[in-house]
Amino acid sequence: MIMKIRNRFLLAASALLVCLAASAQVHRMDIDLKKVGAPIQSTMYGIFFEDINYAADGGLYAELVKNRSFEFPNDPLQGWKAFGTVEVWNDGPFERCPHYVRLVDPGHPHKWTGLDNEGFFGIGVKGGDTYRFTVWARVPDGGASELRIELVNTASMGEDQFVCQEPLKIAGKEWKQYEVILKPDTTLEKAVLRIFLVGDRKTVDLEHVSLFPTDTWMGHRNGMRKDLAQALADLKPGIFRFPGGCIVEGTDLATRYNWKNTVGPVENRPINENRWEYTFPHRFFPDYYQSYGLGFFEFFQLSEEIGSEPLPILSCGLACQFQNDDLSAHCPVDELQPFIQDALDLIEFANGPVTSTWGKVRADMGHPAPFNLKYIGIGNEQWDPLYPEHLEPFVQAIRAAYPDIKIVGSSGPNSEGEQFDYLWPEMKRLGADLVDEHFYRPEKWFLAQGARYDNYDRKGPKVFAGEYACHGAGRKFNHFHASLLEAAFMTTIERNADIVHMATYAPLFAHVEGWQWRPDLIWFDNLRSMRTASWHVQHLYGEYKGQNVLTLKMNGVNVTGAEGQDGLFASAVKDGDKVYVKVINTSEKPQSVEFAFNGLKKKEIVKAVERIDFTSGLLYEDNTLDVPDRITPVKAAFAGEGKSLTAAVPPQCFTIFILER
Repeated sequence: MIMKIRNRFLLAASALLVCLAASAQVHRMDIDLKKVGAPIQSTMYGIFFEDINYAADGGLYAELVKNRSFEFPNDPLQGWKAFGTVEVWNDGPFERCPHYVRLVDPGHPHKWTGLDNEGFFGIGVKGGDTYRFTVWARVPDGGASELRIELVNTASMGEDQFVCQEPLKIAGKEWKQYEVILKPDTTLEKAVLRIFLVGDRKTVDLEHVSLFPTDTWMGHRNGMRKDLAQALADLKPGIFRFPGGCIVEGTDLATRYNWKNTVGPVENRPINENRWEYTFPHRFFPDYYQSYGLGFFEFFQLSEEIGSEPLPILSCGLACQFQNDDLSAHCPVDELQPFIQDALDLIEFANGPVTSTWGKVRADMGHPAPFNLKYIGIGNEQWDPLYPEHLEPFVQAIRAAYPDIKIVGSSGPNSEGEQFDYLWPEMKRLGADLVDEHFYRPEKWFLAQGARYDNYDRKGPKVFAGEYACHGAGRKFNHFHASLLEAAFMTTIERNADIVHMATYAPLFAHVEGWQWRPDLIWFDNLRSMRTASWHVQHLYGEYKGQNVLTLKMNGVNVTGAEGQDGLFASAVKDGDKVYVKVINTSEKPQSVEFAFNGLKKKEIVKAVERIDFTSGLLYEDNTLDVPDRITPVKAAFAGEGKSLTAAVPPQCFTIFILER
């Protein structure tokens, strides 16, 4: 009913706009259909993943157990509540994850031994769905023992706390993996996983305690949360940058993201301290670690499944410069060889034959075919001469071993200024194929950037707009108006497809209870997810990307929101016989536009097909988990044919006009 009312409102508003625009100034936009411009790269619009805001563990990675291998360094039982007689040992079966727990008879028939796991802000389960509980276990003295596995509601007012329970028998001195399927009869956002030692209470050892929904993305056992992965796939991303930005660097080099620790059997992947654990004391999460269950194999596999090119980013031997003023925190240039070898080995892992060392690791993980890696990024937001000095030996080594791999460098953390101006020429000197630009900026910046790439040097590296989002002045959260200005800015990306080859909004995910940075593209809790207005902007650009740029001018100049253009931004692309014209009206008034098509033959005409309007009366609000679709694009009728067409664009609206030759 809400959508019906909304659609009636938009139809009435459109009719009113036509009447209002009839007497208003008509903005003529000349579109050249004869001279087809630069091709739009398949990688143009993509996604950037970083494990911030609990994006990995507790988010995209579908594991529901926190500290499943008892490896959190300050407290091996962090995330767990132990009762009865529970001991922590460290001579377990997995070399890089040696800790395990021993459950011992509490010594009294009316006492219990066991464990509760709190999950990530609770464990979200849906009634009627199934969940796979697995554990590596043994009976150290031989014989057999028994566990009872439960999902419980600790706040229950019922006769029982548990919403499901299953027995699990453990037998023998050798470590083996055991499995049981749990099926809760009710939906809980904050369930607890409970393990009881039962039966004759014979001592049992437990390692790598895991709980996954059986219905993961593509059915993978070590899989992704289905709704969050689907939100990525629906964007149709051309590029997938991972594993992040600042976490690549680490607060120190010891805690940098190390891709080699993220591959191989999941039980033997060591945890890592998340670079964001200590960054924000005002929103502090002292148990923010990376299980590495979502590792480079899973990133490559997900890239393949959603149809995007993988773009891994690796450390250049510099720890995060925001957090380290002391040069001793960084690896000296003459000691970089292990870091360089990591980059070369990653390319072999992705592309090497199964007979190669790292190609065999990939094959043993279930993917004998290469991932066809084409791009690699070295470094994130480094600056000063330190960065090019560290980058240069990487470029030399990669060029020598893999000349077809394209290398992504960085212009530092700022969108302009001294460091930006220094690093761009350095990236050209070193022969980087693309330069990663970052800009988290307020409304005024986005409104002034409609022509950002129009006058870039066409010789040298291409542009990767690798991290950007509109951070509202005084409104540093997701809202429609910010997404509108992002749409306006993206016209300069699209119009300059000859120089801009990639663009990714950032960050990607945020848990509503675990966020430390906003705005973000997709928000979620333990059971639900919400696609923001910014997500819809990214989706519209990806869905209507086109194949080639078309020249669009108003009074002989690009439509960039410049003075005298009444807050309009515009770009046009060709997709076969179709033409997509994107017009963003950032003003508070409706604007009348005329599309005049040049280059048509005498009898040729252009037909209107439809239009898509993305607007909202809730200017400084967004979708919510409770109402995830209150701000969404709406398709509407668009009629007419000829060598020119007219239309009205509502105030503060992003409209895509779809036409056909």
